[in-house]
Amino acid sequence: MFGNLKRSLSKLNKRLDMKLRHLGMSALVLLASLTSLTALAQANYPNRPIKLIIPFTPGGVTDTSGRYIAEQLSLKLGQQVVAENKPGASGNIGTQMVASAEPDGYTLLLGYAGTLSINPSLFDKVPFDSLKDFAPIGKIGDAILIMVANNDFPGKTWAEVIAISKKDPNGLSYGTSGTGGTPNIAGELLKQKTGVNLVHVPYKGGGQALIDLLGGNIPLVYTAVAGANQYVKSGRIKAIAVSSAKRSQSLPDVPTFIELGVKDFEIDDWVGLLAPAKTPKPIVMKLNQALNEILNSPEGKAKLLGMGITPSPGTPEKFGEQIKGDLTRFAPIVKSMQIKSE
Repeated sequence: MFGNLKRSLSKLNKRLDMKLRHLGMSALVLLASLTSLTALAQANYPNRPIKLIIPFTPGGVTDTSGRYIAEQLSLKLGQQVVAENKPGASGNIGTQMVASAEPDGYTLLLGYAGTLSINPSLFDKVPFDSLKDFAPIGKIGDAILIMVANNDFPGKTWAEVIAISKKDPNGLSYGTSGTGGTPNIAGELLKQKTGVNLVHVPYKGGGQALIDLLGGNIPLVYTAVAGANQYVKSGRIKAIAVSSAKRSQSLPDVPTFIELGVKDFEIDDWVGLLAPAKTPKPIVMKLNQALNEILNSPEGKAKLLGMGITPSPGTPEKFGEQIKGDLTRFAPIVKSMQIKSE
């Protein structure tokens, strides 16, 4: 009896072993199929429209440069790249949307220096990790910052701005794209270095600040040349100075703060392209190649320089290193200024 039971168990084990092997082979076939489908999807990328999230209101440097890059990427990739403004919380809202998006290359971020490199030191908690939640694609370029005044403001020079500010016990209001953004940092550094009596007024974006400036609702705005350029050239607002080491190629008549006696005062913005973390490397590299072709083209260079942005083609790794370096650089500055998020 025991012999028959043993033979039955042996047969059962063999059958189970064959079924497990069959299941194992099926699993391998399924895995290979999924891998092939993934590779095919990456090879065919993009096969539908791409969203480019701009985390600020229309009109600022992120918007103007982002919309141009979206337009040119559409031509390079053969699929429409749609720019969408998602402002709020100094850029945190739109940036978080991309951090939590599917890493398939169809949701991208127009990254901004203030949001990715300053906000983590400014806010008690941000809804993303600048280093862990994104796959850098490439830096677009450095945006020169400029202080501008409305045409009703009596001062025309930086010396006059200082003098007027000190006569007003409440100080002069200056608008920026938001608390803790690079223009805000620049304005607070000016206060430290020169004693100018300025009061910060944060907006949801540089474009909104410029609208109030044009309407005469605020005397000064610190923003990127990219946003203010057209209004300065048309005479609708007055340029005071730029905070770069050299004058802007698009506004060569506007002096630098260094020329005006503010020693070692050099601070610029930057904008770049990022995808959610874990976006496949082939997709990242395809986007990087397309972006660099735009930045290296004579048309692309001329267009961005006209906006006040110096093109900066490079690798995803180089862009990632800048984000990491700026996080370290800005942290002690924000702490020393005791800037509070709003």
